[in-house]
Amino acid sequence: MARRTAAAPAPPTRDDGAAGGLAALAVYFLKLGTIGFGGPVALVGYMQRDLVERRGWIDDDEYKLGLALAQIMPGPLAAQLAIAIGYFRHGVLGATLVGLAFVLPSFLMVLALSALYVAFGGLWWMQALFYGVSAAVIGIVAIAGYKLARKVNGRDPLLWGVFAALFLVTVWAQAELAEFFLLAGLLVLVVKAPPRWLRSRQPFLGVAPVWFAAPFTALVAATEARSGVLLDILLFFTQAGAFVFGSGLAIVPFLQAGVVEGRGWLTEQQFLDAVAVAMITPGPVVITVAFIGYLVAGLPGATLAAVGIFLPVWVLTVVPAPWFVRHRGNAQLRAFSDGATAAASGAIAGAVVVLAQRAIVDAPTALIAAVSLAVLWRWKVQEPVVVVAAGAAGLALWPLVG
Repeated sequence: MARRTAAAPAPPTRDDGAAGGLAALAVYFLKLGTIGFGGPVALVGYMQRDLVERRGWIDDDEYKLGLALAQIMPGPLAAQLAIAIGYFRHGVLGATLVGLAFVLPSFLMVLALSALYVAFGGLWWMQALFYGVSAAVIGIVAIAGYKLARKVNGRDPLLWGVFAALFLVTVWAQAELAEFFLLAGLLVLVVKAPPRWLRSRQPFLGVAPVWFAAPFTALVAATEARSGVLLDILLFFTQAGAFVFGSGLAIVPFLQAGVVEGRGWLTEQQFLDAVAVAMITPGPVVITVAFIGYLVAGLPGATLAAVGIFLPVWVLTVVPAPWFVRHRGNAQLRAFSDGATAAASGAIAGAVVVLAQRAIVDAPTALIAAVSLAVLWRWKVQEPVVVVAAGAAGLALWPLVG
């Protein structure tokens, strides 16, 4: 595959047919949004495995560049990386089509589940599915994290040190802390590249997210108090998409405070069911906002919630992307990208522990997790097959353990 030079002012818009053309890339993300289970950390690993290792549609540098951009800017990690890849390959049109393709399947699935939830007054079987699927997800994320760490860190002791530090921080905090991604990138930059870049460019890293997000928060502050429920939904979720860093899972506490405690839109149990819906459906975890919006205001509420959460994600990825493209050959940016990516691999490993503490609650879930890991490692079975089998096991076991 031909590579762009560092001086290229804008991403290419060529169509390489099956080998990474716009149509093929959109189809890939449509498929990933349809069968990509495991949450943000797993989705990031799938993109590296499929687009870099298996298909060769993008190279390691481009992947790391997109991951660094996704980590620096606020918003859900997996959706940002998908949009960034679309932009690097095919410009604004690519970012738009890839983003829509990635989000649409899970949005439609969540709409269907929301309608069932409202019609039947709760989803007991959803808890049963989650009981099995969440345990299987541990194996999926563990393998994705292992492959990413081995690929990214190589034999570099500094990167492995960053990996270990973020692993411990994630386990201790029980969450992925995006600010440590930034610190890791700056640390590797200081060690491996002249600090002059840090003095001259750090304001971009620190100010750009706030500057780009400022219009969103100003709009919320100006109109939220006097808006109707639909506009309130749009503004609240736009604010969430503009100000929450890290993975889609990181947005859960923000949403809980807003929709349960602040506005009283959902009960605590309804909110937990919303999170369960996000976990048992493929694609980006933040699609749980569609479930929340549906419970508050039906189909219009679900649609506006989804638009609100993803619009700032698109803007905060596409707007700074040209700067990243122009400086992709810069040694300092590469050092920052290496550090941030090593931090992400450590956070993924830590997330395995965090998720395991929550999902492995008894002997059956421990067995499901162990069998899923063994099957994925030894026989290279496709993840959707494992997820379906784990869901079936959850349904069978739930009457005995629920």
